[in-house]
Amino acid sequence: MDILGSFALILALMTAGYAFIAGIVGIKTRNPLVIKSARRAGIALFPLVSVAVGGLLFEFFSNNFSMAYVAEHSSRHLPLVYKFAALWSGQGGSLLFWSWVLSIYAFAVLMANRKKHPELMPYVGMVMAGVEFFFLLLNNFAASPFKIVGEATAGGGVQLLSQANGRGLNPLLQYPSMVIHPPMLYLGYTGMTVPFAFALGALLAKYPGEKWIHLTRRWIMLAWVFLTCGILLGAHWAYAVLGWGGYWAWDPVENASLMPWLTATAFLHSVMMQEKRGMLRVWNVWLVFATFLLSILGTFLTRSGVVASVHAFAQSSIGTWFVVFLAILVLVCVLAYVKNRDYLKSDNRLDSIVSRESSFLFNNLVLLTAAFAVLWGTLFPVISEAVQGSKISVGPPFFNRVNVPIALFLLFLTGVGPLLAWRKTSFESLRRNFAWPMGGGLVFGAIMYALGYREFYALVCMILGAFVVLTVASEFFRGARVISAHSGLNFFQSIGRLTARNTRRYGGYIVHVGIVLIFVGISGQAFNISKKVDLPPGSQTKIGPYTLYCQNFDTVNGPDYTAERATIEVLQHGRPTMMLFPERRFFPASGVTETMVSTHSTLARDLYVVYSGPNPQTNKPVINAYVNPLVKWIWVGGLVVVLGTLLAMLPSRSGPGPGPLQPAAAGAASEADTDADDKANVLEGTH
Repeated sequence: MDILGSFALILALMTAGYAFIAGIVGIKTRNPLVIKSARRAGIALFPLVSVAVGGLLFEFFSNNFSMAYVAEHSSRHLPLVYKFAALWSGQGGSLLFWSWVLSIYAFAVLMANRKKHPELMPYVGMVMAGVEFFFLLLNNFAASPFKIVGEATAGGGVQLLSQANGRGLNPLLQYPSMVIHPPMLYLGYTGMTVPFAFALGALLAKYPGEKWIHLTRRWIMLAWVFLTCGILLGAHWAYAVLGWGGYWAWDPVENASLMPWLTATAFLHSVMMQEKRGMLRVWNVWLVFATFLLSILGTFLTRSGVVASVHAFAQSSIGTWFVVFLAILVLVCVLAYVKNRDYLKSDNRLDSIVSRESSFLFNNLVLLTAAFAVLWGTLFPVISEAVQGSKISVGPPFFNRVNVPIALFLLFLTGVGPLLAWRKTSFESLRRNFAWPMGGGLVFGAIMYALGYREFYALVCMILGAFVVLTVASEFFRGARVISAHSGLNFFQSIGRLTARNTRRYGGYIVHVGIVLIFVGISGQAFNISKKVDLPPGSQTKIGPYTLYCQNFDTVNGPDYTAERATIEVLQHGRPTMMLFPERRFFPASGVTETMVSTHSTLARDLYVVYSGPNPQTNKPVINAYVNPLVKWIWVGGLVVVLGTLLAMLPSRSGPGPGPLQPAAAGAASEADTDADDKANVLEGTH
């Protein structure tokens, strides 16, 4: 199967090269047969790369340790689910997985549009084939996962050297979320290729109007939600496995995933201005370009070794390939823009600083400021080493100092945006709509202050979070009241119909609520408590509202490890609550020892316990304990974000026109200060 996999990769490389070149020739000559041939070659990449992926997985499941990649990342006793995850645990396999996911996207895009948009799709197929060609170059020449372990024979041949067992998967990766986290990130990173191909193709083809925006909206939302899941699953992995009590350390590879997420989020907001008013065309094209470039940069940072990270692969020469590829991409984007910039002229200008357009614009500026701050802090050690010869690290204090105020301002804009009308909002309308959500936020802040949450930034976050939630609630309430008055439906039925009539808008509001919950969870960091103590059997310690009583230590055996386990009884306010079992695991195949965290999680707080091994001075077992308030709200908020995004991706339900507007409904709509289009969205199909 290794020979078949290698052959499939070579054939896929040749096919991608043909699809790219034939795409260019077809565009230049407008020959329909050449264009059709290029499209079919792009479609054929999926089965070809799938054969290579299947071949590598077969080697893992058959324990073929004569293959270097299998020997390095698997072992005979590795559970089957982790043998599958070992596919992307190393350099060669992860790049193969990148190519495979990209081939799936290309297959889906080309098949879905094979009889549509003939002026644009040749450009899209050509761009995607070019990106696929680059990664297949890496698969074949820079980081092949099909290398064998062998030695030269006297006759000039090669004799395979098969080991009895492999080194096993990195113990840090043997956690359920790590089976899902990397695929989610790859689906997010590679998914950004689709809007990039459409944006660059539309620019090169001078495709009319906002058609490419409509074609890519769901693709970029899909990539965005995958990237969101990947980031949150990575945070959960760091929290549950690394044993330091936190979930986000501003690690360079963490930052690499956050940067394209920020720019993609900016695009999802500003694109509405282009659809609604024909504005920000240049801005949106460059946001798409920047998102894709940052996705490639993140892939480069993970694999080049230029930054130190627990998430990164070993240092290698593959970084040079990415630098060259990034330089080519930037050059292509700049040349395409310079040549066709007249095509991107806006139809309208900003009418008022107090309008929905201005809120989207400020939202974009804040998100891009955050992205630049993260980029600068991430690359500063590399820049300082190149300029001064010494690497100056930038740690969490810098990122927190810069990004916490930015995040709070962004949260404020999230609440203000829905209160503003398109083009211009009257002061009276703003005052009326703004007053009670902000008043409710201040009341909530006073309650939290009385409960002891008095750290400034955390308190501001909770006030603004309540403000955003009340703003969203008021949007649902006003719209549902209009429909109820017009149709006679009850309130909950009206909310369902309201949401179905404009899934994108109200799904987006649900996403905003999810973001608020994540922010609330993050604000709990200000109130964390930690304690490190020797805790031999029969002793106890107190942390926050909990008392930890150590009953005993024992040894347990796993499928590919042995572990020393602590048994700790948890008492809260003197009453037994639960048992925790933190472990230290030893993996014989790799010779690595890792901790396994044990937690007790509620909506109010997490009790997080780590067994760190014996104290070298006293030889007594050491327990690290943390009380982390509100952490669970991060994971709950992430689920709400995913559900809201999926709702926003659904098509809005069409129906007959709104018909005459009754006086009660007209008054309610006027109170909401919506424009004619928004009224139509609310009332459409209520008869």
